[in-house]
Amino acid sequence: MPVAEPHKELRFTRARQAVPFWIAAAMGIAATLALVIIGTLRQENPDLPHPLWALLPATLAVLLIRIALRCTRHAYIILSPLGVEIFPFFQPAKNMQLVPWAQITHAEAGDHFITLHFDADQQSGIHLALDPIPTPARPLLAKAILGRVAATTPSSPPPA
Repeated sequence: MPVAEPHKELRFTRARQAVPFWIAAAMGIAATLALVIIGTLRQENPDLPHPLWALLPATLAVLLIRIALRCTRHAYIILSPLGVEIFPFFQPAKNMQLVPWAQITHAEAGDHFITLHFDADQQSGIHLALDPIPTPARPLLAKAILGRVAATTPSSPPPA
């Protein structure tokens, strides 16, 4: 489904989470190539493994590439005019959660988490882990959320 106004949203992907999958996929491809090369020498030395053994790391590499592509392409958090859209890793279309801006009363940003509070007492809310997001993008996400929440939250009178 195309987005009606993509210029009004900020999209943060799981690109940092994809890096280990890309590395493991590269290692699987290297193992596949090594087994194929070793398998071609089997006629000279029958003790070497058969080239069909290369299918195991090749299959694993394909699976890892699919996971890495999913993490790199698909959103983890989208800030839209409606609110904060949170997409879980498994079944994101089915389990997506939308937190409207009007529901957020206060937000806190740390190095590894952003907390969105739903009440003034800060007793209910949601924690968003920032580890899947690339490190340079984390301050941008924090600034965007904190700025939006500060703009929608009425300022409290100064203490007497």
